[in-house]
Formats: sequence, structure tokens, C-alpha cells
Amino acid sequence: MAKATVKKKDEVILALKAIAEEKGISEEMLFETLEDAMIAAYKKNYVNSGSQNVRVNIDRETGEIKVFSLRRIVEEVMDPQDEISLEEAKEIDPRYELLDVVENEVTPANFARVAAQSAKQIVTQRIKEAERSILYNQYHEKEFDVIMGTVQRKDKGNIYIDLGKTETVLTPQEQIPGENYQFNDKILLYIVEVKQNPKGPMISVSRTHPGLVKRLFEKEVPEIYEGIVEIKAISREAGSRTKIAVYSNDSEVEPMGACVGPRGTRVQNIVNELRNEKIDIIKWSKDPKEFIANALSPAKVLDVIIMNEGNACKVVVEDNQLSLAIGKEGQNVRLAAKLTGWKIDIKSKKQYEQELLEKAELEEDVIRTEEALEDAVAEEAETAAELIEDTDIQEEDSEA
Repeated sequence: MAKATVKKKDEVILALKAIAEEKGISEEMLFETLEDAMIAAYKKNYVNSGSQNVRVNIDRETGEIKVFSLRRIVEEVMDPQDEISLEEAKEIDPRYELLDVVENEVTPANFARVAAQSAKQIVTQRIKEAERSILYNQYHEKEFDVIMGTVQRKDKGNIYIDLGKTETVLTPQEQIPGENYQFNDKILLYIVEVKQNPKGPMISVSRTHPGLVKRLFEKEVPEIYEGIVEIKAISREAGSRTKIAVYSNDSEVEPMGACVGPRGTRVQNIVNELRNEKIDIIKWSKDPKEFIANALSPAKVLDVIIMNEGNACKVVVEDNQLSLAIGKEGQNVRLAAKLTGWKIDIKSKKQYEQELLEKAELEEDVIRTEEALEDAVAEEAETAAELIEDTDIQEEDSEA
């Protein structure tokens, strides 16, 4: 009978270890959880057994369960169930001192069987909580990174995606316009945010976020991953076009060439992943004029005039470059403005020259107006002086 009991205890230990390995949960955490659950079971089922201040210990090798009552050593005993005098404690062990805790085994008969039934629900709940916590930590570490998912189903515009250990939803706002998602498609997603939730981690993902482009370049371009080339800014209109500004910390490494790759293979892999979204790779510069001019690529810029008020500038291009600089429905200049952080007003050379001419004519008109006013004022002053002189003469004649 004893051998059967030991065997049963061994099975409990093996079961706990199997659960820990399967769920990725710490064995010690499971043992501590089971001990806490058995303390609760003892207090519930053995309420009349004396002290309710107890400790449960499960042997990590054999699975043997023991319950110990805990009594603190005090000078004057007020509650014999939870307290013990120093004199009585020293009879048990002379090394005891005041405020030490004296333990005494009080394991009831058949406690393991009774406690196991009561503890099952608590342990199950704690395992679920641990699983959710582990899952949250796993995905929280991947926040602002990319992850591969498998399309499961569509419902009211939402795409439900299996991430392996949990599921997430790609909302219509985070889907690339025109992109078609089929069952079992493998797609890369950018993790925007991971929140803790009673039912498990809430993972917000996107296919439209600029961060997706950034991570794709980091994976495709070793120079970016190694920190030789930096991504300084990104502006994106998902499904249509992206502008990315790059800079090299090594004078021997050309940043744009590194991103394009041999025969354009690196950037083409990213374009393919983004379903043929156009990507403009431009060189970043600390000089705002140069940066703004580069950002308007593929248009050629003649001049960039920084305005006095705010982050505003005027850009001049050849007449035949105006539509290219502005882009279809203003997309090129809009993305350039987002990329640089400047308000950009684009003028063709002819428009700018006409503007300068009108400004010069206006200034001339102002000067002529000012001169006319000065002449008028001088004339009025002269007339007034003559009137005063005539008045003085008349007064002199009158007195004579």
C-alpha cells in the first residue's frame, strides 16, 4: 500500500513537470501555486483543527505533502493557537529567540486526497493566468517589430489572423488598399501595440504603418541592421507610395545604393512584400534646402527658398518639372512635406519669375505712391506758408 502511495505521489510530480514543460511555465511556480492552493484547502476543510496560520510543503522529488502550523514566539501569549512563549519554545529548541516562528507538523490523515480535489480549480486558474502572462510577455517583446501570420477568415471587413499561439484582427483601416487576403495566406504584420487583457494579450497589427517599411529594410539591408546606414525619416501612403530618407555613417558606403542592393534586389524584395508599392529612396541631409530638394525626387529642383515664418519654404522647378514635383493628386509634394517636416510651396520657374516681376512692380507702385504723397504734403505745406504770408501782409496794411 505504501508503495502504491509513493507511486501515486511520483505521478503527481511527473504530471506537474509535464505541465510545466508543455505550457512553458516554471516548475517552481507550479509547486508554489499548488502549496498555496492546499493552504486554502486546509483552512476550508479543517477549520476546527486548531491554528489557521499554516504552511504547506510539497517535496519536489517524492511529492510528499506536509502541513505545518506556525506560531510566533512572544513574551506574553494572547492567542495559544498562533503564539508560543519563549520558555516553551526553548524546550523545543534552545536556539529559538523572540519573534522567531515555531513550526509543528499537523498534516491531517488523507489530506493529499482532500486537498487535491479542492486545489484543482485554483491550480487550473493559476496555470491559465501564467499562460496568459507568458503569452503577453512573448508578444510584448515583439512590439514595434514584424511578425508572420496566417489568414484564417474574413468577417465584416476584418481579417482574422493566426499568430501561432493566439489570434489577432487586421482591421480595414490597417489593411493596404486593394490588397486581397485569402485563406491560409502568409502575411507580414507590424505590431503596433500589445495590451494585457484578462482573456489574453490584445495585439494590434498593421500593414499600413511606416514601421513595417522600416523593419523590412532592416531585414533586407545588412548595413541598416548593423547601424552603418540609418533610416532618418519615412512617409507613407500605403499601397501607393513611400519615401524613405537614409544616411550613411561611413563615407565609403553609399546609403541609397546599399538600400537598392545589387541589381535592385533588396528594394525589389520589399516592393514585392508590399504588393508593388512604389518606394523612393532619398539621401538625408542636415541642410534643409538639400533635404527638401532630395525629398521631391524624382523631380529636379532649381532652388529652395526658406521663408521667414514657420517651417515654410518655396521650391522652384523647371516648367516641365512642375507636375512631376507635385505628383498625381499632390502625392509627391505631400509625402515630401511629411518626410521633411516642412511646408512646401512649389512654383515653376516661369511662375516664380512672374511672381518676382509682380512683386517688383508692386514695390515700384508703392515707391511711386510714397513719392506722390511726399510731393502732395510738400505742396500743401508750401500753400499753407503762402497763406500765412498773405495774412501777415494784410494785417500790416490794416495797421498802417
